[in-house]
Amino acid sequence: MKIRKGDRVMVIAGKDKGVTGEVLATFEAKNQVVVEGVNIRKKALRPTQLNPDGGIQSQEAPIDASNVMLYDAKAKKAGRVGYVVNGDKKVRINKKTGKEIKADKKKK
Repeated sequence: MKIRKGDRVMVIAGKDKGVTGEVLATFEAKNQVVVEGVNIRKKALRPTQLNPDGGIQSQEAPIDASNVMLYDAKAKKAGRVGYVVNGDKKVRINKKTGKEIKADKKKK
């Protein structure tokens, strides 16, 4: 899969078409990604000792990786992912803009 955790992507199909967000998780075996703020589902929580009231929680559900494209915020364009060899390193590029892709990794 060419999409990685931390990439900025745009949804190109489905009910959230046109929405951009950061990839929170990838599932390579199923070819799915979880994108921040996309495909929100409601989950009912049972009352427990930690959460005595229970309630309803909103969370992102996975979508197919074919429904997202890499998004370049500076050019404001979505494009496919390509690979180029620079010296001894293989780097990902945005095919539409030709720029190198650097994932926005958050340090925790």
